[in-house]
Amino acid sequence: MSSNASAPAKPGRVFHERHDHILKIVIDNPAKKNAFSPEMMAELSEALTLLDKDDSLWVGVLTAEGKDFTAGLDMPKFFGPTATRKPRPGEVDGRDYVFVDEPTFKAMAREDQLLEWATVFGNYYGTPRAPIEKAIAEGRDVLFDIDWQGTQQLSERMAGDLVRVFVLPPSGEALEHRLRGRAQDPDEVVAKRMAEASNEISHWAEYDYVIVNADLEESSAALRAILIAERLRRDRMTGLSSFVRGLQAALT
Repeated sequence: MSSNASAPAKPGRVFHERHDHILKIVIDNPAKKNAFSPEMMAELSEALTLLDKDDSLWVGVLTAEGKDFTAGLDMPKFFGPTATRKPRPGEVDGRDYVFVDEPTFKAMAREDQLLEWATVFGNYYGTPRAPIEKAIAEGRDVLFDIDWQGTQQLSERMAGDLVRVFVLPPSGEALEHRLRGRAQDPDEVVAKRMAEASNEISHWAEYDYVIVNADLEESSAALRAILIAERLRRDRMTGLSSFVRGLQAALT
């Protein structure tokens, strides 16, 4: 006997852990609902009490597909990306993007208010300059989820502070499955994205690191490893020269 009724989704959960100055929060919401349950809100509030002023915040969202490990990475206290397209189902203005009309966006670009911007599938996307520069000046990490056009602009503006990570799908079939599985774009948009995928992928050699996103946990671990390694680069370790001189003095 068969039934078309869907099995009830398991309850959502919020998990967290700390590593050095990174507070990692993972939101597992299998039902893909925008609203949090009271239990999830309580778990999120508990996690955020651990956030120190010198910490970086890493927030990941697992959907029912459990594959897109970058889409949920959010830095809400730093900036809201700007976009001219209409909000997708579940998106909230000011949280996911700051949605503006095209004349407003072009004015922001002319006035150099955007650190990077690009036209993607007929819509404009950009990142406000001021909050990003403030965050970097405070020594905080900022994660961008942008395409190769925006990355090239950031490479020109802030090469010394930039680490470029290119995310590849494990196969063309997996990419199309994920685009359709998130149920956010009509068929014609999915088809256009698939048609442009080869051109997008051709820019992989311009990046410092490449992650093949075949497994969520492995991809997340790889991204964290990149962050830790880049923080340990000699030229990024402030005060290292003074520390070494003091160490040498103590040994002589």
